Amino acid sequence: MDRLIMSRIFSCLFIEHDLRYVAAAVLVLAMGATLTIRLFSRVTRRRGLEKGIWLFLAGFIGGSTTWATHFLAMLGYTTGGIAGYEPGVTLASLAVSIGGVTAGLAISAYGGRSMLLEAGGVVLGLGLGAMHYLGMSAYEVQGEIVWRLDYVAMSLLAGAFFSAVAMNRAARPVTRFCRYGAVAALIVAIASVHFIGMAAIDLVPDTTLEVPQSVISSAVLGLGVLGLMMVLLALAAASYLIDASTMREAVERYRQLSLQDPLTGLPNRSAFQEELSEASVHAVGLGARVAILSFDLDRFKEVNDVHGHLAGDAVLRTIGDRLASVISDGEFVARIGGDEFIAMTRRYYGRADASRLAARMIAEIVKPIEWNGNSLNVGTSVGVAILDDDVEVEDLLARADVAMYRAKETGSNAVCFYDASMDRAVRERNVLAMDMRSGLLRGEFQLHYQRQNDTFTGAVVGFEALLRWNHPYRENVPPSEFIPIAERSGFIVELGEWVLREACREAASWRNPLSIAVNVATQQLADPRFPGLVQDILQETGLDPARLELEITETGIIADHQRALQTIRHLKSLGARIAMDDYGTGYSSLSMLLAFPFDKIKIDRQFVDGVATSAQSAAIVRSTLILASSLEIPVLAEGVETDEHVNFLREEGCVQVQGYFYGKPVPRTEIEAIVNAVADHRPDQAKVA
Repeated sequence: MDRLIMSRIFSCLFIEHDLRYVAAAVLVLAMGATLTIRLFSRVTRRRGLEKGIWLFLAGFIGGSTTWATHFLAMLGYTTGGIAGYEPGVTLASLAVSIGGVTAGLAISAYGGRSMLLEAGGVVLGLGLGAMHYLGMSAYEVQGEIVWRLDYVAMSLLAGAFFSAVAMNRAARPVTRFCRYGAVAALIVAIASVHFIGMAAIDLVPDTTLEVPQSVISSAVLGLGVLGLMMVLLALAAASYLIDASTMREAVERYRQLSLQDPLTGLPNRSAFQEELSEASVHAVGLGARVAILSFDLDRFKEVNDVHGHLAGDAVLRTIGDRLASVISDGEFVARIGGDEFIAMTRRYYGRADASRLAARMIAEIVKPIEWNGNSLNVGTSVGVAILDDDVEVEDLLARADVAMYRAKETGSNAVCFYDASMDRAVRERNVLAMDMRSGLLRGEFQLHYQRQNDTFTGAVVGFEALLRWNHPYRENVPPSEFIPIAERSGFIVELGEWVLREACREAASWRNPLSIAVNVATQQLADPRFPGLVQDILQETGLDPARLELEITETGIIADHQRALQTIRHLKSLGARIAMDDYGTGYSSLSMLLAFPFDKIKIDRQFVDGVATSAQSAAIVRSTLILASSLEIPVLAEGVETDEHVNFLREEGCVQVQGYFYGKPVPRTEIEAIVNAVADHRPDQAKVA
């Protein structure tokens, strides 16, 4: 039976059709299906009126493609003798085609992640069938058409099935190749409806029947269809390309903003790291080396305390302008945070080269700064480290910092070069590394929890677990001090496992099923055993995987792109959610969003801090929210500390916030009223005071 069906379809395609017309129809179909899927991808990333416009365009092109494919292929149908097409029904079939495809795409586009997505594909496929059989009713021929109903049903089922597959691949991509699978499935859907539908025909010739004079001839219809499709495809392609070009320009502008410090206009830490990586590989001349100069502003805290933060910002802006004006070819300066700056020269042949650069910068920094009738004065001390074969790039900054603190001991406006005698800091880190291992066994570590709140209602929606170390002699060692040491020593893997297990155990004991966010270190993400560890901890603690949110930084992804993608997919298959942490601080964050299936974006606090005072910070946060909305990824803003921050984020549509405005990280005992509220006190009622 199957062989008979295939033989009938084969005979219809290769014997009853002129293959030249079939080839033309397939060419139009391939171009139209490709554009339809690409336009539909725009639909899924838009909102409001813009979403409706792209939906109409996708439906119009998809419906017109189906209609044109049908009638171009019909021009090559050779068994009918003299034939033509009734004008009214022919045009009606075009309207049905456009309406059916648009309806199917609309159901899929507005169906979210539910089965409505595939249901929209089924509607689309049935729309293809409606167009085909209405179009065939317009076919006037010298003979009688007898239909094989089993083939009719088969064509409708094939169209519905492959259209559902097309929508599934377009809207639920697993790899970047899924969109090509969606195009292929849509091509098969349209072709199946037509050619299986044509195989359903038995044409009984009857020369006594006359073709009405009012019909459209095949030649006229063919030229009209081909001309119309070329115009439509050209217009749709132009619209798509213009939109793609606009997005590329926005992406490049955002990248430039993300590499720039919004207050001073200088490059930021990410830009410096990019520049240093490039400089470490490419020397500018024979014998030239790279020197790093680290410096901050002496007496800057006093300026802030006496004159306020506006004065401090004015000092930073002025010094940023001055430093930028004295940088020469082969030199680079960046603000890396607070009053901390870093400079680099690629033309280091001897100490005099770095000393001259340091002297130029010191001369600009010590000049008085006039502000509101006051003369503000700051100084600096510069530490210099040289990039040699025996030092890693990531250790270079630490060496420059050590030299800077030695310079401060000498006196303000001093310059000090790093040497091995300053390695006491390194020995100190080694001691802390050993203390960490024993401290974990002695129970010196504990978790603190910081609220994550709904921006609009203030409701607590979850907590981030943050590690704290109560050292027996040093008391509270800040995470900024011991986490980098744990990462360098490799102990972060063991420490991270303890944090994950403890956070899951605690969260599983809460009466209110709030989410718990845990940071994942680069080494953890690179460990192929990590997904298995997460699965074991979830089973051991009984925590619902949907409540666990694993926060991953861009650094962890860049280290091994392919392994990171595999690990993230494995973690998502367990039911855990994945968040991109510190978004905006890296130079390839946008490509990360497109390549990785993130469930949340966390905007870094350095951008949130400046939204009320810096147009650039506001632009970066606003751009992130727009991009995330287009990709249907919720956003949480970190570092929210003021009413201005909250109001800005509410106006821009940020859904979640975290920061001192809502609460500092606190021990487990201080969140009891939220996580174990009475039964009728649901999580959505646990609002910030």
